[in-house]
Amino acid sequence: MAIKRDDFPLPDVDDPLTTPFFAGAARGELLIPRCETCGEYVWYPQEACPRDGGGLTWSAVSGRGTLFTWAVVRRAFLPAFADRVPFVTALVALDEDPAVRLCTYVVDTAPEQLVADAPVAVCFRPLEFTTVPGRSVIVPMFTLT
Repeated sequence: MAIKRDDFPLPDVDDPLTTPFFAGAARGELLIPRCETCGEYVWYPQEACPRDGGGLTWSAVSGRGTLFTWAVVRRAFLPAFADRVPFVTALVALDEDPAVRLCTYVVDTAPEQLVADAPVAVCFRPLEFTTVPGRSVIVPMFTLT
């Protein structure tokens, strides 16, 4: 299925499942859905808790975690990313629940400094692309601590 949004590759902030995530990021909060019944964090966002069907409430987390894995992107896979390379994409395991692993960017760090399980902290930055002029989305990214 081809993506036909005129603001691609920016995230779809109007998707009902992820709107609270991006609204929280715009306020400088990292929010993760949490089950109202069992208390477990649920990632990726969905309609109900996959464990027990309970309702989900977006809950603030500390923004601290560890670097689970990463990749240094050195060649643009889409024209929108050409001026961003090299950059680091990563999975960050959150301290509140290491099973919650956010797909993100690692910023302000040379790729050679990255090691597995390194402590990281969230920061909020505008994600922007030259192919989508005048538009950006505040997203959580992570830095080494």
